[in-house]
Amino acid sequence: MDFYVILGIERDATLVDVKRAYKRLARRYHPDINPGDRLAAVQFKQIAEAYATLSDPDRRRRYDVDGAMSISAEARSFGFEGFDFSAGASGPDAPTFGDLFGEMWRARASSTARPTAVGGGNAGTVGNAGGAAGAGAAERGADLHQAIQLSFVQALAGGPASLTVARQVPCATCRGLGRLHIAETRCSACHGTGALKSVRGHMVFSKPCAHCGGAGRHTHARCPACGGQQTVMRVESLTVKIPAGLADGARVRVPAKGHAGRNGGDAGDLYITVRVEPHPVFRREGDDVHVVVPIAVHEAALGARIDVPAPDGPARLRVPPGTQTGQRFRLRGRGIRSGRGGDLVVEVRIVLPRVLDERSKELLREFARINADSVRTPVNKAV
Repeated sequence: MDFYVILGIERDATLVDVKRAYKRLARRYHPDINPGDRLAAVQFKQIAEAYATLSDPDRRRRYDVDGAMSISAEARSFGFEGFDFSAGASGPDAPTFGDLFGEMWRARASSTARPTAVGGGNAGTVGNAGGAAGAGAAERGADLHQAIQLSFVQALAGGPASLTVARQVPCATCRGLGRLHIAETRCSACHGTGALKSVRGHMVFSKPCAHCGGAGRHTHARCPACGGQQTVMRVESLTVKIPAGLADGARVRVPAKGHAGRNGGDAGDLYITVRVEPHPVFRREGDDVHVVVPIAVHEAALGARIDVPAPDGPARLRVPPGTQTGQRFRLRGRGIRSGRGGDLVVEVRIVLPRVLDERSKELLREFARINADSVRTPVNKAV
């Protein structure tokens, strides 16, 4: 069994060549990539043994002189049992093949999912801002909710209404990017290489530098005005058009007046909840408006034409003779004039006059003598 043949390298291969060959073969033959494949398991054991020998200068020198028989039994049983593809290996320094392949898979996934940078920037400089926010997935801004108080008449008529809202808006200093252009400087974390390396056992892992995004240079800095958040809080005065006929608890949506989005995302919406103050005369039920109107005894008895209040101005109501207190009359189309439209419902209440002079008392006594029937007769008969 020739270790050089197993790794596919020449006998004068450098340590870098040995490591490169091992990584290439490990990705292909590791048992976790080939579950249930006994041949792949045997080949990987041979590859691991060859790497363990040729990557150690002393053991490689003995192997070149005496051959494979000079390798100790401990070396021949070398199998990298500590490596796996999960993150559950114990200990902070426990090596895992997840470190070897995980960065490659994550980089591939992020390269396919990364959108174009906001404002025409290069998507490759996502992390090249010294910790400032970079281009990422567009995020829609959050919606805002606010209440507004309207009088009964204002809610029925509709029209403009003023309110003040505190909302996040794009930062004017960095134009919503979260970063500012600066003179190019070398990344202090990776010393300009664009990669961070870590050694675990015989393995050397390398991954792009998170501080500069793998560029090795900084060309952006975090915006001092927004702290890299891309937005700042601002208080705005808005004038909103309120539709006519809104009921208490109704909501009005104002597009794009919520919090600003991030990474070029749309702004959220502003939702205004309408609170309608009670009216001293009118009461709303759906699209109908109810009102209670007092009438005199003679108007109820003889009939009359009276003026009654309505949301859009006084209305004329005919009270027929013999009207009883509590009786209701409906005036079509004089209620809420939005949507399908409602009616004005008038409930009359008979109000007795204060009898102070003798002439009025005598007339009431004469009226009682003429109309001697008791008004309680129907009730007494029912009992």
